[in-house]
Amino acid sequence: MPVSRHTGQIPESTWTLTFREMTEPWKGAVGCLGVAVFFAMTIGIISWQAVEQPPEEWVLRGRDAGMLWERGRGALLLRALPAGRPVLAIAVGSVPATEPPPPRDRCWHDGRQFCYSWEEDAELRLALEPPAAPGTECYSVRWTPLRPDVTLKDCFSMANVSWYGGPSIRAQRWPLNGAKSPAQPLVCGDLSANPNGFGPLLERYFLGSTGVTVTVAPDVSLLLSLESHQQFCLETPAGRAEPLHYQLCVSADVAAARQHTASAPARTLPDTALLGSPIWRYHGPEGSAAKIKRGLRSLVRRLKRHRLQEGVVALGERGTAVLAAADLLPSGRRKRQAPALVEPLELSITLSPYAGVASPLFQRSLRGGEAAGYWLSRQPRPGASSIPLLTTWKGQLCARLNVTSEAALGWYLARAWRLRQALGATYMAFEGVEGNSFLEQDVPAPTELEGDRYTEVLAAALATLGNGTIVSAGSRSSHLPLFVQMSPLRSDWSHAGLKGLIPSVLHYSLLGYNFFIPDAVGGSEAGATPEDPELFVRWLQIVTFLPVMAFGTPPWLCCDTWVLNLTRQCIQRHRDFVVPLLLKYSEEWQSLGYPIFRPAWWLSPTDPVAFTIEDEFLIGDEVLVAPITEKGQTWRDIYLPGEGHLWLDTNTARVFDGGTTLRNYSASLAEVPVFVKAS
Repeated sequence: MPVSRHTGQIPESTWTLTFREMTEPWKGAVGCLGVAVFFAMTIGIISWQAVEQPPEEWVLRGRDAGMLWERGRGALLLRALPAGRPVLAIAVGSVPATEPPPPRDRCWHDGRQFCYSWEEDAELRLALEPPAAPGTECYSVRWTPLRPDVTLKDCFSMANVSWYGGPSIRAQRWPLNGAKSPAQPLVCGDLSANPNGFGPLLERYFLGSTGVTVTVAPDVSLLLSLESHQQFCLETPAGRAEPLHYQLCVSADVAAARQHTASAPARTLPDTALLGSPIWRYHGPEGSAAKIKRGLRSLVRRLKRHRLQEGVVALGERGTAVLAAADLLPSGRRKRQAPALVEPLELSITLSPYAGVASPLFQRSLRGGEAAGYWLSRQPRPGASSIPLLTTWKGQLCARLNVTSEAALGWYLARAWRLRQALGATYMAFEGVEGNSFLEQDVPAPTELEGDRYTEVLAAALATLGNGTIVSAGSRSSHLPLFVQMSPLRSDWSHAGLKGLIPSVLHYSLLGYNFFIPDAVGGSEAGATPEDPELFVRWLQIVTFLPVMAFGTPPWLCCDTWVLNLTRQCIQRHRDFVVPLLLKYSEEWQSLGYPIFRPAWWLSPTDPVAFTIEDEFLIGDEVLVAPITEKGQTWRDIYLPGEGHLWLDTNTARVFDGGTTLRNYSASLAEVPVFVKAS
């Protein structure tokens, strides 16, 4: 049976009538109480949010690591699991620092991704990637701008992380933490033309001492800045609305991270005969072909007289051009190869991809014909003809070889080969391989030549000339059978001179360029000649343990008979002791990609002391070289890596434990401390 309901009106509540009858003071008091209650509730909600929402929030977790968002400064944090070991902090510069952490994952349906969009600025996408190697976990980080005026910028902290890799720089540091550079395009360049720019060797790969790697795709337009002991930043060019995309990988430690680096194409050795051949640079008269030939014969006679009659005589670009103009005949008119100019030594000649605007070939190209497309040109307007992109090379106005033209490359390589045959040269060195001519002149580059593509394409083409080829730069070309010439250094004890040599060695080898030719003993920047015998000796002692020994100033010109005798001993030690080691570990480089010249942390990957040692290096795992790099010193501290190993001093036959530091270890001017791993 239905229940009856009362249908009358709801009576007016008594408190409402009472409120109407209140006096004005009482009404004000009640209003104040309401305001107080409102503020109390607001503070409570804010307090609840602060308590309930931690300062860091997981946004993506893998098996071995995970990424968090830090609220306070708007940063991405990378941590290793399960202990949560801090690996990396990335300060995000593309969104406001006060922006709250991502409250909503737009990729919630996919547990291997995290997506969030700041509606007026940028979109972030994090994704777990297939592991590059066992024990490694990788993440893809991709920022996409949502407005044309948004500049994307991520900064990688140097707090408790030592960084290695990236570009070579003047006054090289190891690690990079001590370097400083304003934001500039991440493109290899000529340090002699731009000392504040990046050097001729560059890879988009950074390695951190916490076991993290940062790798940037080659097609990403990028600026890099180095803020000494604070951070380094990757930034997209302003106004271009391009994405910022890189990969993070985490391993157990720094050595494992380097060992797990993705493998390159098949690695091929250059001509290993050059390893045992010292290079003697020719600095004699170059006014005519006859003067050059007399000067070369004179240098050879002096080398014989001082019992240094083995090796390679290197002729510079100017001397090569003079001989080419006199001796390079069309192949049909030359019946046999010319006899070597420097017998019993071998000859190296030098070329570049530049041609002066006054040269006959360039003049012909201005009138059209076959050579019209041989040089880099500005992109023409529709219906207009191309205009050569002129640049400066060694003080002269020049055009530069167009490496995107098969005809131009074929002509250039054939000309180089004919010249090598005509002069009887064993080796060919190519300068000017580095740099982006379009970028230097703020001219839009064709897509196929953006970034370091010029260097990459030209190096690949030059490698077809044979394994006796030397180039001045490297970018994504460490697998090719090429020697790489290091930049000139100052003839002094600074990081721009001797002190920067070992950091450069470690930098080149870490990036896969193990077959480099260091600058001449004593330094050669701006044509300098060493005048300090002590500097010459300490430099010589380091170069003895590198792939190739190069000399600009012969020892009999700078120093006394004792230094000349020491030079002979070092050359012999290089042949007998160092070259076999290099050949042994070159096999490991070919199969595994490990550097031949290794930092101390290679054997002590968790010891913070090893992360900042820049004046020692290992050859493989078994030889430690610890030279003197300070003027006037005959002692130094030596860190012996590898706890549990034993090290034998080759000078004294004393044995020491690994994982220790030898304080004030003696090293006279005639000695360089070298240790061999005994167990």
